[in-house]
Amino acid sequence: MYRRLFLATASLAGAFVITATSALFAQQLPFQATGFKVGEVSSSSAIIWTRLTLRPDRNPADGPMVEIRYANDSGGRRQRAVQEVVYPPNVTVADIRNAAPGGNGQVRVGYRPHGTERWKLTSWQTVDPARDFTHQFQLNRLTPNTSYDVVVQSRLDNSRRPGASRHGNFRTAPRSRTPSPVLFTVSTGQMYNDLDHPDGFLIYPSMLKLRPSFFVHTGDIVYYDRLAKTEALARYHWQRTYSLPTNMIFHQHTSSYFIKDDHDSWVNDCWPTMQTKYMHKLTFTRGLEIFREQVPMGRSTYRTRRWGQDLQIWMVEGRDFRSANTDPDSADKTIWGEQQKEWFKRTVQQSDASFKILISPTPLVGPDRDNKNDNHSNKGFTHEGNELRDFIASQEKMVVICGDRHWQYMSVDPRTGIREYSCGPASDQHAGGWQQSDYREDYHKYLNVTGGFLSVMVQRLKGTPTLTFQYHNVDGSVNFTDQLTR
Repeated sequence: MYRRLFLATASLAGAFVITATSALFAQQLPFQATGFKVGEVSSSSAIIWTRLTLRPDRNPADGPMVEIRYANDSGGRRQRAVQEVVYPPNVTVADIRNAAPGGNGQVRVGYRPHGTERWKLTSWQTVDPARDFTHQFQLNRLTPNTSYDVVVQSRLDNSRRPGASRHGNFRTAPRSRTPSPVLFTVSTGQMYNDLDHPDGFLIYPSMLKLRPSFFVHTGDIVYYDRLAKTEALARYHWQRTYSLPTNMIFHQHTSSYFIKDDHDSWVNDCWPTMQTKYMHKLTFTRGLEIFREQVPMGRSTYRTRRWGQDLQIWMVEGRDFRSANTDPDSADKTIWGEQQKEWFKRTVQQSDASFKILISPTPLVGPDRDNKNDNHSNKGFTHEGNELRDFIASQEKMVVICGDRHWQYMSVDPRTGIREYSCGPASDQHAGGWQQSDYREDYHKYLNVTGGFLSVMVQRLKGTPTLTFQYHNVDGSVNFTDQLTR
């Protein structure tokens, strides 16, 4: 049996490019049709997310599909109750188009500094069917600022016959006292219906050409709302997204930090106490648990990472602790929760990094649309928004990167002077929600209703710590550049 294989090939310089070829498929059970992900990298540790699959490839794109039937068609979306989830005869979620159902077996991870010969191997671990046939490996005692080769091996339980293997690489962070150039990329809004490449999303090969030190996904990684009415269908969203060749290859060769937002938690603009029949059997609580199951993640979904002397980033949680969006604004109304805010302020004040970057799933500055009430730039969260903006403005060389909005912008808060960089959505097809002509002179320094990604470069130019932001189109070409010096 033949299939089209997409391979990452290494040049002598270590850069990776995507090529396509046809080859005889000779792998044995179990398979890894959703690849692996490297995440939560520090100067001495990393997490490798693995998953085994029943088949070597995802299901065909022209296969059967599930149908969602509603009790009535009246009222707003949140008022619509699901009547039933209907599959074609003799079809389950494992059989629908683009699914990559999980399979039993064992996995282990091999890793070594690039250029060395000896592999370190983890023990064999059995994947967990209750967690979508996944397992996450914690790697410790890694060498700082070092490129590592990775191989994920598989086998049937306690079998000596090898199954499918996948190869990749990642780089650890420099020590906090080491000045070192770091380049990372940021994206949001990855809706499956808005693919722009025959094999997935064009931003991934475009970002891979930059050889980023790491990648941050700010949320809306998948969109549960329309189809994920059960836990099985929620997992299906992750299967079809990360069996796309562009996505799979990128994550096998770049470490990532994943942040969740509303659509990969549960439903649009959601909060913990929200009530709706629109999501049927998928609950808010299970949505949060499935997110941690599907991405490499440590103890907490809010965390900070240091990348050398000149950069520290903070990634925050915007769904787990929030008040209801519909509550009146007050000193008690919150998106982050008191514990997270205390952690954020304390760790920022403790940092001596040249540049400090808050990476938020939603905006703090905006501007945003008047009809929105889900983030700190909206009127409904003015009190906490002012509290956070005042704190960030009091810190030297601290800026904000945000996701969520379906357009690229760089803005400066008129009251505090905070810079905010909205990375924009993953494809042009997903761009919208703002008019290109609506350029707000009191806020905008750059505005572009387009897809693409944001790259951030920290380096020392003539001995001076310098932070450079570049907005890219989906093909990697640069739209706008902004630069700060220490």
